[in-house]
Amino acid sequence: MAAAAPAGAPPGSTTLWVERAGTRRYTGRSSRGAEVLIGSESVPGVFTPGELLKIALAACSGMSSDFPLSRRLGDDYDATIRVSGAADRENEVYPQLDEVFELDLSELDEAARERLLVTVQRAIDKVCTVGRTLKAGSKVTLSFEIDTVD
Repeated sequence: MAAAAPAGAPPGSTTLWVERAGTRRYTGRSSRGAEVLIGSESVPGVFTPGELLKIALAACSGMSSDFPLSRRLGDDYDATIRVSGAADRENEVYPQLDEVFELDLSELDEAARERLLVTVQRAIDKVCTVGRTLKAGSKVTLSFEIDTVD
């Protein structure tokens, strides 16, 4: 059974946490009831943290482009965003992440396709928080709450 959401979050906001499930295995949780299994590449059925980072980027691009694409293509359009990028293990970073947005735009003429793709790129550049954060960099802090015996 999952532990309760950690304390300290503003009322009404979603809290996120991970709980250890075994050696190099965690379950990511949200206060909205979502779960994701996380672990190392050697653990079957889990995402690595780096894979989740890439998926978050692709999902953010897709969600950011949803309105202009659905407005032009209809609500039932198909899209797949593939994302890749090799880790630099010496420095433990992903120096480059590559997204490929797969869309069927065969119903549009060349000028309409170009206009739509410019609009989609602008939407992603403007509102994809994950992509904007990765491009800008972000300050990350870490603190500890330690149980001690008095």
